[in-house]
Amino acid sequence: MKEFKKIIFPVDLSEASPKLVPYVLSMAEKYDADVYPLFVARVFKYYENIYVPSVSIHSFEKDLMNGARKRLDEFVKECFPDASRVHPDVVCGDPADEIVEYAEKEEMDLVIIGTHGRKGIENIVFGSVAEQVVMNSPVPVLTVNPYRKEDA
Repeated sequence: MKEFKKIIFPVDLSEASPKLVPYVLSMAEKYDADVYPLFVARVFKYYENIYVPSVSIHSFEKDLMNGARKRLDEFVKECFPDASRVHPDVVCGDPADEIVEYAEKEEMDLVIIGTHGRKGIENIVFGSVAEQVVMNSPVPVLTVNPYRKEDA
């Protein structure tokens, strides 16, 4: 059986993220794995061509990255009682692309990612990061719906 020693845990830092932690902790404990929470800040380079000064965009992206790092560190302290094997990181780019690239570059063994449960037109309009990760990941992906009802 495959050993999962490095687990990437992409988070959006929404109210859904803590709901996924029990699944991540369970897998990390079972396989004695390190956990790599990853937040992907979206890039704003697409707006440079519509008369928004690139200095403003770059300044905003820098502030966004710093704020994301701070919030991710808080998330780790709140949700991981033993953070000695938790390695948070923040990157900038398209979420699905960056998650897949990070998994490959850092030689991850497993991705655990939440779904938002969007269907129909909402999924077409907003897309699905989880779906793109499942389709393109170089390693197995465990998807978890954080909104499912808990078993009684």
